[in-house]
Amino acid sequence: MSIERINPPALYDGAPHGLSHATIDHETGLVFVSGQVDWDREYKVRHTTLAGQTEGAARNLIAVLAAAGSSVEQILQLRVYVRGEIGEHLETVAPILVRHLGLPRPALTGIGVASLASPDTLVEIEAVAKRRAPNV
Repeated sequence: MSIERINPPALYDGAPHGLSHATIDHETGLVFVSGQVDWDREYKVRHTTLAGQTEGAARNLIAVLAAAGSSVEQILQLRVYVRGEIGEHLETVAPILVRHLGLPRPALTGIGVASLASPDTLVEIEAVAKRRAPNV
């Protein structure tokens, strides 16, 4: 099996946390994106609001997909982890995801959790996508 690890230089270094931002399985063409949060290169949360952090995490997701030769149009599945009761935050998170992801809509699961990657992190987005066909 041919596996490639993706770590875009514009994002924080995942190595100290034991992760790559994405892993590509070249046999299947699948891209597995680690949970993306609203961190800068220094591991600091950029925004204090759920809306701001969702925007930042979505931008990081898009950057990782591009570095892996994929795009939002190729997303097969998303998992969105939100601190707290997920139903209380859908009105904030859903429109931001729609704006960044557009159509077609992937399979999506929203999960409310007690904590995330850091005490200030409010949302984390992970994805499974496929790579674009060659010459696309």
